[in-house]
Amino acid sequence: MLIYKKAGIRGAWIRWFICTLLSLLHGVISETSRALDIMTKYPLIDGHNDLALRLRMHHNNKLSTFNMYNNPKVATDISRLIAGHVGGQVFAAYVLCTAQDKDAVRLTLEQIDVIRRMCTENPEMELVTTAEGMKNSTKIACLISIEGGHSIDSSLAALRMFYQLGVRSMALTHNCNTPWAESSSSYYTYYQQKNNSLTEFGKAVVNEMNRLGMLVDLSHSSWETARAVLKHSTAPVIFTHSAAYAICNNIRNVPDDQLLLLKENGGLIMVNFYSSFVACSNNTNMSVVADHFDHLKRVIGAESIGIGADFDGAIGFPKGLEDVSKYPALIEELISRNWTEEELAGVLRLNFLRVFRKVEKVRDDMLHILPSEAEISLSEVNKSCRTMLVHPGRPERSHQNGNAPLMPVKALICFILLLIQLQ
Repeated sequence: MLIYKKAGIRGAWIRWFICTLLSLLHGVISETSRALDIMTKYPLIDGHNDLALRLRMHHNNKLSTFNMYNNPKVATDISRLIAGHVGGQVFAAYVLCTAQDKDAVRLTLEQIDVIRRMCTENPEMELVTTAEGMKNSTKIACLISIEGGHSIDSSLAALRMFYQLGVRSMALTHNCNTPWAESSSSYYTYYQQKNNSLTEFGKAVVNEMNRLGMLVDLSHSSWETARAVLKHSTAPVIFTHSAAYAICNNIRNVPDDQLLLLKENGGLIMVNFYSSFVACSNNTNMSVVADHFDHLKRVIGAESIGIGADFDGAIGFPKGLEDVSKYPALIEELISRNWTEEELAGVLRLNFLRVFRKVEKVRDDMLHILPSEAEISLSEVNKSCRTMLVHPGRPERSHQNGNAPLMPVKALICFILLLIQLQ
């Protein structure tokens, strides 16, 4: 009798274990299925990807030597973008800070060219320039951004020409200061002067971006520059790939007081996945990334959050978020943390589209305003790299001190000495 009783207890425990296991598996399968279902309805728009940088570094921008469909040497290819339910991608045209005051404009043009080619030569991709185009695209919609204001060489005309080529977003700085805005990094020595958070010319850049309908990107900007822009811009701004400073105290991240200004501005923070920015460590997992989403939601609401993973712009991503195919795993994690479908739809794409439309609305409201003719003063830039055009019949003025060249003076002295000798 005792043996039968023990067997019955053991059987009950086995049944309980199996039922519990099945329940857990059902929960996991249910969350996975729900994540994929939500992403099918709301394909992700990611705010920042540096694949074009990898094309430059490893292939010298030769698309003919790069496998766009299956390429394990990078984190981004078409097959994995499709697997990750990516419906829109902002691709960055980035050039090194060492090109500042040299050939940054030419190099940026070449990066824009390779992004345009990449997005028009592959049938699964489509180049777009408007919020409506991104919303309605049935392919992987490509939007071009410039990562770093050094790319315009302090020229509003260059900024406007980049817009004509399809650029719709620009980060004011990268890891180096420009003459008119300050970076969060002090790695480079460019323009390390005081009171450089946002100069008068910097305000003119922001104004012109508002007038054109370009998204002002504050990722990489110093806190002082970000605050100045948030108070100055008439259009919503974005942090295309940043995270919450309260979770990881890296200077590249955004503190709560700036988040509140961003909320007031109507802008967007798109969460970066890079381990050093989300965990202040090279070794982390997806849970820490989700912690940033939870914190941002508590401070400014889910409607102010997006995703800007920074794939191919850095090395070292959390376990489970190694490449562009892994986005569904993050959405599954957020579902397990009780994020609603409405909140996730916003994070995935609707928040970005709303901000982009608002930027375009500000542009439309400024149609009566003519292009700005503001120029940066020579005292604010590296004068040796700038040419002053003069009439061919007039002597060229020195760029260094604004004085006429010394050659006519030397010629006059030689002429006087000759007269003296003749006497």
